[in-house]
Amino acid sequence: MTETLPARQPDPPDFPMARTSGCPFDPPSQLRTLMKEKRLSSVRLWDGSTPWLVTRHDQLRTLLGDPRLSSDATLPGYPHRSAGSKAGEAHRRTFLTMDDPEHARIRRMVTAPFAIRRMEALRPAVQTIVDDLIDALLAGPRPADLVQAFALPVPSLVICALLGVPYEDHGFFQRNTKVVVHHASAPEAVVQALEDLTDYLDELLDTKRAHPGGDDLLSRLLVERVDTGEMTQRDAARMGVLLLSAGHETTANMIALGTLALLEHPDQLAALRIAEDPKAVAGAVEELLRYLTITHSGRRRVALADIEIDGETIRAGDGVVLTGDAANRDPAAFPDPDRLDIGRDARRHVAFGFGVHQCLGQPLARLELQVVYGTLYRRVPTLALAADAEQLRFKHDGAVYGVYELPVTW
Repeated sequence: MTETLPARQPDPPDFPMARTSGCPFDPPSQLRTLMKEKRLSSVRLWDGSTPWLVTRHDQLRTLLGDPRLSSDATLPGYPHRSAGSKAGEAHRRTFLTMDDPEHARIRRMVTAPFAIRRMEALRPAVQTIVDDLIDALLAGPRPADLVQAFALPVPSLVICALLGVPYEDHGFFQRNTKVVVHHASAPEAVVQALEDLTDYLDELLDTKRAHPGGDDLLSRLLVERVDTGEMTQRDAARMGVLLLSAGHETTANMIALGTLALLEHPDQLAALRIAEDPKAVAGAVEELLRYLTITHSGRRRVALADIEIDGETIRAGDGVVLTGDAANRDPAAFPDPDRLDIGRDARRHVAFGFGVHQCLGQPLARLELQVVYGTLYRRVPTLALAADAEQLRFKHDGAVYGVYELPVTW
């Protein structure tokens, strides 16, 4: 990796950066300062490497759309998030850390089940799951932890049904996923968690082979991809791990953190509660995705060739960290960006990334969030925090931002 730093920045700041106390929804103030300079800068990672940092919305979209930036985590100079993530990415490669054409070939194997039309067909089933969980919440004790009682079960039930994974095993895969996404997890712990998850799904695929005819995604992978020789069963299990983990971790955090943000902005919560137009609810989802940007540790890339951008040269071999949380607060893209405004047109946000690697599961995430945000606050109009917001534990230490618990009452 090229270690030469820009002359203006002899001592780059550490990354990730700490958020300002009392501002849990805002990106770190250091990121905002760097964005205002409107130039690329550098940061120092856990391993001492000094990749470029991209904070502006236009720069991020330009670079994420440039094939000269590689997602290949095995290349020298790739800016790994932690020692654990480096070990995990080396242990099992997924299409997330591949480049085209291999990335496109493997991604196409699971694109169809996440198409918008198919996701819309799931809306009644997701609505039933949400309604049933709200019934259980209202019938249970007060206060309740919204994370455990609602935010985690919603996407877990949905992704389990979609993949064909028994929901009664959710505790097992949620525990292992936490190990994988936590920055402080030891490399050997991350590898073991991934191996345990893969073994579990490999055995489940054996069961599905013995009892064919299922219409779930894993059953279809077995028949359409494994049996045709396009992938091994072990590779199908690894893909299942990726979909299972990503399918519940991100949306669960958006449900809980989004609810907290709305409770802290009662005018916006009131406007969402009375919104009659589904498009208004969908717009609120996009604004909350922009405002919160829970994938807060940046998209990671490495340059395959020299890239000139805004007077700077990213050299071949340089690592690049592209921060969506800063880009989604760029005033050049979103006027008054620090204001939560559910009536804003926020569709150009980059919470799901941009370019060929943008999130595969975004149609499912949008569907789940639309149902949740369009239902929970109507059915529980007196929903309120049951703790001091300043005492909540936020997930500063993981690849996905959120709260560990959200005590609520009504």
